[in-house]
Amino acid sequence: MAAQAGPQGLRRSVGLADYTTWKVGGPADWFAEPDSVEQLQQLVAWARCEGLELRVIGAGSNLLVSDAGLAGLTLCQRRLQGSQLDSTSGLVEALAGEPLPTLARRAARAGLAGLEWSVGIPGTVGGAVVMNAGAQGGCTAEWLVDVTVLDPLRGGEPVVLSAAELDFDYRHSRLQHEPLLVLSARFQLQSGHDPAAVGQRTSANLHSRTSSQPYQQPSCGSVFRNPEPRKAGQLIEGLGLKGLRVGGAQVSPIHANFIVNAGGASAAEIDQLIALVQHRVAEAHGIALHTEVKRLGRFGDLAPPA
Repeated sequence: MAAQAGPQGLRRSVGLADYTTWKVGGPADWFAEPDSVEQLQQLVAWARCEGLELRVIGAGSNLLVSDAGLAGLTLCQRRLQGSQLDSTSGLVEALAGEPLPTLARRAARAGLAGLEWSVGIPGTVGGAVVMNAGAQGGCTAEWLVDVTVLDPLRGGEPVVLSAAELDFDYRHSRLQHEPLLVLSARFQLQSGHDPAAVGQRTSANLHSRTSSQPYQQPSCGSVFRNPEPRKAGQLIEGLGLKGLRVGGAQVSPIHANFIVNAGGASAAEIDQLIALVQHRVAEAHGIALHTEVKRLGRFGDLAPPA
């Protein structure tokens, strides 16, 4: 039976290219942008009642959405914003849609150290927890206290999970494999620092990223995980793959671990270029590059282009 009109804010057949940093992706069958936890709970309950598949996106970074779009209900949490900072204790609580750069700047102004590394990541708090986002030598797991999640399969009631329960590893958490929706997260930062000094470190980290990465073109951030102790970007650059293109998708001439939408790229072209880079690196070095990127929707079993 077809899904019926449900809670306020539901929309039909919404193109997702405007909701991803790669600027690609087909339409979501159903789509909503809740701006409160209560509205999100209503939407989750409706999807469950209708038997619809449920997907959650934040800022749309680190995502490759199929050109065919997404079935079921897609929830975008980027309006679920807000944070509370205690400059004395260093405890910070933020909703899932709070942008990481915004939270990093707020923490710096409060003299709270610990999130300086996150200022250049174009993602949300929820996405950072799910992916254990990191940069500049820091990562989410180092500072997270706990996270409040919804389990759509168990009535959608909030549950608090400690950082120790999330099975954190390099760019990994258990939330990548379980149908749990992040509502908010708490971080324990270091209090009592000079706001000017923290702000200076934060700005320096941002300058370092923007001066060495292709921030002027649509991308998802780093595409591949570093196969430690090697660096994915160095392996790709060493094979002369900077500038390599498949249609409108291009390995960035600025940073080889970025694939940019150089104009009119499709998700399929980006996916093919990812496969081609993986093939070339495996062929030359015997190293399997694994993606940080999460694919949503249908992608064909693609052989890498010649």
